[in-house]
Amino acid sequence: KVPTAKMLLSLIALLSSALLANSAPPTCYSRVLSLSKEITESFKELQTSKAVDSCVMMMPRLHLDVHNYCVLAKLRDFVAYPTCDRVLEVSELKEKARSLYTIMISYCRRDLVFLTDDCNALEIPIVPHIESS
Repeated sequence: KVPTAKMLLSLIALLSSALLANSAPPTCYSRVLSLSKEITESFKELQTSKAVDSCVMMMPRLHLDVHNYCVLAKLRDFVAYPTCDRVLEVSELKEKARSLYTIMISYCRRDLVFLTDDCNALEIPIVPHIESS
């Protein structure tokens, strides 16, 4: 059977709406979330890398929770940390952290809601317990 024109138009409309939904511009909040996750993961990878420079092990921990007001101070401290500037990955990470800080205090200032100001939570992150089934 040959599909009818009505069925083809319906299919095209469905596919078009799916493409539009996936291409919606990110909100300020979603950009902050994705960049903070990217920075946190990059830092973890940097610390576990076999080719890691010894100065990386001395750097402050970098666990970011954008709902914790202390994250702003954490980002400032990380960017200002004086060592490891010779390590390219650290310089790139500091640039991303600087961008996140700028986005949070400038562009997204009114869109963010801080749920806590527990600075210790950024030093010792609580890993969610995943139950095995």
